Amino acid sequence: MDKLTLLGLIVAILAIFGGQILEGGHIDALLDWAAFVIVVGGSFGAVMLQSHSRTFSTAIRIFSWVIKTPRLPVQEGINNISNWSNLARREGLLGLEKKLDDSIEPFILKGLNMLVDGNDAKAIREAMYVELDVNDKELLKAAKVYESMGGYSPTLGIVGAVLGLIHVMGNLSNPELLGSGIATAFVATIYGVGFANLFFIPVYHKLRAIIAEQSQYREMIIEGIASIAEGENPRVIAGKLSGYQVK
Repeated sequence: MDKLTLLGLIVAILAIFGGQILEGGHIDALLDWAAFVIVVGGSFGAVMLQSHSRTFSTAIRIFSWVIKTPRLPVQEGINNISNWSNLARREGLLGLEKKLDDSIEPFILKGLNMLVDGNDAKAIREAMYVELDVNDKELLKAAKVYESMGGYSPTLGIVGAVLGLIHVMGNLSNPELLGSGIATAFVATIYGVGFANLFFIPVYHKLRAIIAEQSQYREMIIEGIASIAEGENPRVIAGKLSGYQVK
């Protein structure tokens, strides 16, 4: 699990609960299932309504990236490209073709197949950048699901507050019921703003950063395969691609 993600979540929760305690309140006052259902359930319902089923399912799938950030084998990718370049220089593209199998990532395999089929560097770049662009757009649309939830949840917090006040107004003759209604009203507002700013929007930004890192890794792969097609020296290729490594 990504330690910074876990630490950030813990700090955010402690900040809210700690502030409540410092104000002389009780933690139990912030725990309200009705408010939680209104804000979180309503936010999910809203984004399900606005999203394509494929986009929504992708958003659910990539949420795991926030918890466990995918490892990008940049150095391994550079080594592989360098080896493929050496092989192509020694044995030609036929020798490289013998090393291709389904264990290679599909995106990389597509580029290598284009290479052994005799496509030039320009054609390889164009085809692979089109696929990269489409993939990035699909992932960013999925990540925006969480941004949308961050936009809806404060409004749904207000809805929860209004529902709580309606409950209060309907029970003016029963003073013992007024407290729970008022609590739900205020807690729903806290949940709406809190989930938006401490969870949904941060999740969106983290996913966007991860998608950008993955895109940069794939750009490195494209440039490496195109460089092989241009017949560059393997050492020159490795040196050029080393610039993609995070310092």
